Amino acid sequence: MTTGGLLSARYVIHTVGPVWRGGEKGEPDILGSCYRNCLRLAAEKGLQSIAFPSIGTGAYGYPVEEAAPVALSAVATFLRKEKKAPGLVRFVLFNVETLRAYHEAIEVL
Repeated sequence: MTTGGLLSARYVIHTVGPVWRGGEKGEPDILGSCYRNCLRLAAEKGLQSIAFPSIGTGAYGYPVEEAAPVALSAVATFLRKEKKAPGLVRFVLFNVETLRAYHEAIEVL
């Protein structure tokens, strides 16, 4: 975690998503832990909100159709279980295809 510097955010929580290797190397578990660990750190710091990109779906090649359900499930489960969780979680998605994948995933959550 670093300060937000000149950003409007007070902090930046850094995480490294898994490299996609076909889904048989524990990628879903690793990806879920990225979201949970960020949320845990935000809760420990008393942060009221957090924003996520679609972790791992860029250079690391994680298919967004596979990543979206993992991300949404990890966040939803954390929010249900943790009393100190941030009150606002945003997903900042950078293209229409990613937005569609998240919309489809949330429909079945």
